[in-house]
Amino acid sequence: MTTQTRNLADVLSSTAERLGDRVLLNRREGKTWRDVSAAAFHAEVAAVAKGLVAAGIEVGDRVGLMAKTRYEWTLVDFAIWCAGAVTVPVYETSAPEQIAWILRDSGARACVVETRGHSARLDSVIDRLPDLRATWVLESDGTRPTLDDLVASGRDIADDELAHRRTSMTEKTLATIIYTSGTTGRPKGCQLTHGNFLAECTGAVRMLPELFETPGASTLLFLPLAHVFGRMVQVACILSGTRLAHSDAGRLVKDLAATSPSFVLAVPQVFEKIYETARRKATADGKGKIFERATAVAIAYSTAREGHGPGPGLRLQHLLFDRLVYAKLRTIFGGRLEWAVSGGAPLGPRLGHFFRGMGVTVLEGYGLTETTAAATVNNRAGQRVGTVGRALPGMELRIGEGGEILVRGGQVFEAYWHDDTSTRSALDAETWLHTGDLGSLDDEGYLTITGRAKEILVTSGGKNVAPAGLEDAVRAHPLIAQCMVVGDQRPYVGALITLDDDALAAWQAGRDRVRPVAELVDDPDLRREVQKAVDSANAKVSEAESIRRFRVLPVGLTEAEGHLTPTQKLRREHVANAFDEDVQRLYAHHR
Repeated sequence: MTTQTRNLADVLSSTAERLGDRVLLNRREGKTWRDVSAAAFHAEVAAVAKGLVAAGIEVGDRVGLMAKTRYEWTLVDFAIWCAGAVTVPVYETSAPEQIAWILRDSGARACVVETRGHSARLDSVIDRLPDLRATWVLESDGTRPTLDDLVASGRDIADDELAHRRTSMTEKTLATIIYTSGTTGRPKGCQLTHGNFLAECTGAVRMLPELFETPGASTLLFLPLAHVFGRMVQVACILSGTRLAHSDAGRLVKDLAATSPSFVLAVPQVFEKIYETARRKATADGKGKIFERATAVAIAYSTAREGHGPGPGLRLQHLLFDRLVYAKLRTIFGGRLEWAVSGGAPLGPRLGHFFRGMGVTVLEGYGLTETTAAATVNNRAGQRVGTVGRALPGMELRIGEGGEILVRGGQVFEAYWHDDTSTRSALDAETWLHTGDLGSLDDEGYLTITGRAKEILVTSGGKNVAPAGLEDAVRAHPLIAQCMVVGDQRPYVGALITLDDDALAAWQAGRDRVRPVAELVDDPDLRREVQKAVDSANAKVSEAESIRRFRVLPVGLTEAEGHLTPTQKLRREHVANAFDEDVQRLYAHHR
C-alpha cells in the first residue's frame, strides 16, 4: 500500500496498476472457471460504478447488497466504493422484516439483489422504503434491470467523474454499515470506514505472510460476504494480489478440488463437519479403529510440537497415518491447502491439534464487526492452540474490570449508525472498545477467551443470534409462559419452553380429562400448537437464526427455584444447568 492509498478505491486502482494482466480472480462460468486479471477486474468495477453514478447515486449514498458469496458480490462492493457510496450488506437468507429494517434504517437509496426470491422479498416491503429509488438483480427475473443494464446506462459517464469521487474519499470516509445483532433484537448498524479496512487488512497481510505473501497464494471464499470476516479477507486479497475465487456450501467440495486454494477461512462448524464426515465414512468402511488411532496420533503429534517435539516413535506413527489417512483428507481441500483461519466461535483445542497434526494448520483468531474482523490471530511465527493468538499490528489489548476484553486501534469502529446511546456504551472516553467478552492475556500477549458477558449467542457456524427478539415472539402465543433460546457454540438454535397453566387448561377443555403438563410435553397436538408460535417467531429472522428444535419443560420457571430474577428476567446459566438434560436432547440427533 502506497502513501497515496487513502481508501478502498485506491487499493483496487493501485493493485490493477501493479499487477496489470496477472490473474487476480477466478470467476465461475457454468461448470468452468475463467481467469480475471487485475486490470480486467478494475475495468469491470469501473463500468458498474459508472452505472451507479448514472442512476443518481451520490457520494455517501447507501446501497444495499443482498446475495450469496459470488464473484458479483466483490464486483458490486468495489463498484459502490469506486462511486463514492457506502455498501450496506444484507444476508441473502434475511426475512422481509430484516430487509425492511436494514434498508430503512440505513436510508439506502438503491439495492442490488441476486435472485427472483430476493426480489419477491424486497417487493413485499418496498412500500416501507421511501428512500429506495433504484434496484437491480444479478440473475434476470424479468422484473428488475440487471447488472448488464446498469453497465449500459453508465457508458456516457466520464472516467474523470470516478477519479474525482475517488480522490474525495479519505481514511475517515464511511465505507460500509454492517448490521449486527443487538440485545434488544434490533440489529445495530456498525459504521466502518475506509481507514478501518486499511488498518485491518494491512495488519493482516503483515501478520500472515504465510497466507498473503507466498508465491501462488490463493483462497476460495465461501463464508457470507455480508459478514465482516469474509469481507476483510476479500479486501486483503485485492490489496495483496492474492488470487480469489468464490463458492458456497452447496458446491464447496467440487470447488475446492477445482481451485486448489493454499488457504481458506471458515467457522468451527465447517471443521467439525469435515472431521465427523470423515469419521463416519471410516466407520462405515470398517476402518473406524484406524481413524480413531490416526486422530489420537495427529493430536499427540501437534501437541508435542509445542513442547520438545515428537519423538522417533510418534514421528514414525505419524508418517504411517499420513499415508493411510491424512493425505486422503487433504485431498478434500484440493491438495494444496496448508493453512486455514477460523473465527466467529471457538474451535476447541482437540480439533485444532487434529487438523494441524494431519497437515492443515488452523489459525484461530478473535474479533468483532466493531473491530473490522480480526483483533487477534495466531500465525506461523507464533501459534498456541487453544488461544486466539496475539494482537494484529496497530491493535492494543487490555483486560478490564471483571475480565472483560478491551480493544483499541485503527481497526476499531467509531460509531453505530444513528445510535449514540449504544456507541457510548461500547466505546469509552479513551476509545477503548468494551467487547462484552471475557478473556485472559498471558505474558507473551496470547489471548484466551474464557466466556461471554453479553447475551448474544454465537452458533458453532459463527452466526450471532439475539435471543430477546425470538423469545418475545414465541411468548406472544397465549399458551407460552416462558421461552429461553439456547445454541451458544451449538450447530443451531434451540429453545426451552414453558406453558401458561390457565391457557393450558383452556386448551384442554372438552378433552376426556385434563392432564398435567408433565404428561403433555410430547403430546403431538400440543407440539403442533407450540410449533405455530415457533414458526411465527422464525418468520421474523433468517434461517441461521431460526429455532430448529424445542423442548416443552414439565415445570415452570420460577423465582423461588432461581430460574428468574426478582424482576422476572431469565437467569440463563441457571436455567441451562437446571435443564441440562433437555438441552442435550435438543442436539442429541446431531452427530
